[in-house]
Amino acid sequence: MEAAPMAFLTEPEPGRYAPHPVAPGIARLVAPNPGPMTYHGTNTYLIAQDDGYAVLDPGPDDAGHIAAVLAATDGRVARILVSHTHPDHVEGVAALQQATGAPVAAWHAAGGGLAPDIPLRDGDEIGGLVALHTPGHAADHVCFATSGGVLFSADHVMSWSTSVVNPPDGDMAAYFDSLRRVLAREDALYLPGHGPALPEPRRLVRAMLAHRMARENAIAAALRENPHSAGGLVEMMYGMLAVPLRPVAERSVVAHLLKLESEGRARRDDDLWHGVG
Repeated sequence: MEAAPMAFLTEPEPGRYAPHPVAPGIARLVAPNPGPMTYHGTNTYLIAQDDGYAVLDPGPDDAGHIAAVLAATDGRVARILVSHTHPDHVEGVAALQQATGAPVAAWHAAGGGLAPDIPLRDGDEIGGLVALHTPGHAADHVCFATSGGVLFSADHVMSWSTSVVNPPDGDMAAYFDSLRRVLAREDALYLPGHGPALPEPRRLVRAMLAHRMARENAIAAALRENPHSAGGLVEMMYGMLAVPLRPVAERSVVAHLLKLESEGRARRDDDLWHGVG
């Protein structure tokens, strides 16, 4: 697969504490936790259902944000959905559950000490949504699909940036498989965990997969020439990357190296990695 440019989306900073409609029966609340890894903030989705609202990813434990969720739903929260247990998505779960009594649904082997009231497995249906296990960014990552062609893609596929794959919770081989899984689907709109809605999503998914494959092939080629440390590969491949982002880039390189090792294409000797074959 040939690498193609990734056409990421940008948007003005959304208003805080006010819901923004993004699809029929679906509104987005952007949490006040902007940053280099979260863009303008975590997206909390309010999904109108027959018995009230499903709230997907309550976000950080921010009193104003939780109050905005309650105001926008009139407190009629029927269920709380969790895409994965990274703190920027789940820290607000306890406060929202305390305020509403709504059950929490998440992957059955959720991390972060979360014990879901409704443990989900791949293909389970909840409130008209189908749970799709999409590990890679996180081992417990779940996307939720509607019957109308909308996929809540969370941090698996985002419109503004690629996803971080940080071992051991992150797994590059699983990430490749999960990208291929959603690419095989026909969803017309992705609603990601950060950033704006993504129309025509499969174009970006193809570009993301090609980008990761090209990065992996470049790492394998470099190792065939000379042994390298993960940090040395970052210097070679990421060039002028800002210093604060270098640790994240190194974890991504390690994820690629572990994938190559599992496939018999690389081996490690202390901090140095060698090509095989």
